[in-house]
Amino acid sequence: MTGKLALATAVATLAAGSAMAQSSGNWTGFYGGAQIGYADVDTNLSGVDGDGLIGGIILGYDYDLGDWVVGGGFDYDWTDINLSSAATVEDVWRIKARAGYKVNPQGLLYGTAGYADASTDNLGSDNGWFIGAGYEQIVAPNVSIAGELLYHEFDNFNSSGVDVDATTLQIRAAYRF
Repeated sequence: MTGKLALATAVATLAAGSAMAQSSGNWTGFYGGAQIGYADVDTNLSGVDGDGLIGGIILGYDYDLGDWVVGGGFDYDWTDINLSSAATVEDVWRIKARAGYKVNPQGLLYGTAGYADASTDNLGSDNGWFIGAGYEQIVAPNVSIAGELLYHEFDNFNSSGVDVDATTLQIRAAYRF
């Protein structure tokens, strides 16, 4: 019985320490969550564009360097954006790097960039790049919310000669481990 009590006490202490670290502004650790927002997709073809709802999952790791935070992540978004009946964008995934400045212990203003891949219903998929910025706020122990704006570019999409660019604006919520 004493062993179980000691184990329970140790687990509770570690959990409380983790929660206290997050609420005090320590950004180091893994996170996972979800995002939802709006995407606007344009092409270099006249009249072939579309916009709509986009949302998915986020995973990543951040490292707190004091006033600065660096990290990497993975996003996967589902969507159903019709590009003027020419194609439908079905999903986008990203591998990202980010770096930010803590404007206060719980607030992070950051820039992000990386690799993106978009898939369509009939034109296949293609890779490109993205760049963007966001603001993330720790709102409760181990919970953060953020707003993020990204610009994506896919040149010569799947060797079709079509250049595609997209802008997304999303709200994110994450549990920080």
